[in-house]
Order: sequence, then C-alpha cells, then structure tokens
Amino acid sequence: MTGPAPDDEPPEHLRYARYLEELEAVADSDACALVAAVLEDEDALMAESAVCRHLDRRAERALTDPAFTDWARGMAAVVADRPFLARRLGEWGLLRALALDEPWAAEELTGASDWFQRTVTTTPAVTSRDALGLLAARGRTRRIRNAASLRLRLRLRQPNGPR
Repeated sequence: MTGPAPDDEPPEHLRYARYLEELEAVADSDACALVAAVLEDEDALMAESAVCRHLDRRAERALTDPAFTDWARGMAAVVADRPFLARRLGEWGLLRALALDEPWAAEELTGASDWFQRTVTTTPAVTSRDALGLLAARGRTRRIRNAASLRLRLRLRQPNGPR
C-alpha cells in the first residue's frame, strides 16, 4: 500500500511543511513577526505544532549562546497567550540555566514536564550533579529516574568531567 500522491496531501500538511521551511530560514530580526503570522493560521493545532518545532530547533542550537536571552524574550511576548508554547519556551530557559550552572529551584525541575525532565537527562551541556541527582530521586517517571541515575554514574566516572 502506498501513501497518497503529493497532489492529495492535505492542505494543512503542506502549510506545516512550508512554515517549517520559512521558520528555519528566517532571520532573527524577523522571527517574531513570522511566528506571530504562523500562529494566525486557521488550524491552531497545526500552527502551534510548527512553532513548537521551531522553538525546539532554535533553542537547542542556541542554548548556551548569549543571544538566547534576547531571542527568548521576543518569543515569549509572541507566545504569551499560548500556554503550551509559553511553557515550552520557559522550560528551554530553565534548561539554559542548568547548562550554564545558573540558579534554579528544585520545584521548577520537579514540576516540569516529562519532556523537559527527559531532555535534561539527554542534554550533554547539563552536567549538574544536583539537577541529575534530583531527577534520579524524584523524576516524574521511572524512565526519567533511571536515565538521570545513569547520567550521574557516567558523569562520576569521567576523570576530567565537570564536578
């Protein structure tokens, strides 16, 4: 059985793909306007999905870059009325704090989404014993607790790893 012919692709799938291409290519100075335009699409779920994918891609690339802060501030204003997107962007900010060894609160980490907690355990830039230890003890799922425990054990074995 084969999939639909390209001409039979639902229009929202085509718009999603086009949005991803446009968001990937947009200059930082124009990103907020483009994200706002995408969020005006009649298919709100598809639009939020495209923007979430963009946020994830951009934030992952710029996690420890000084420009992250201004970019995140601009995006926060655009997605403020979209609870899922605002939370995801906030969690990227928390991941940045962990990666840069900046202050964070245990409640932020334990109250974060499963996605975020899993991401902490798989992001090489996050080396905080405190964060990994907290997730090993109080992560939301067994998968998260196990992954954090493993990262901690591997991190402790590295002779030149961060302390």
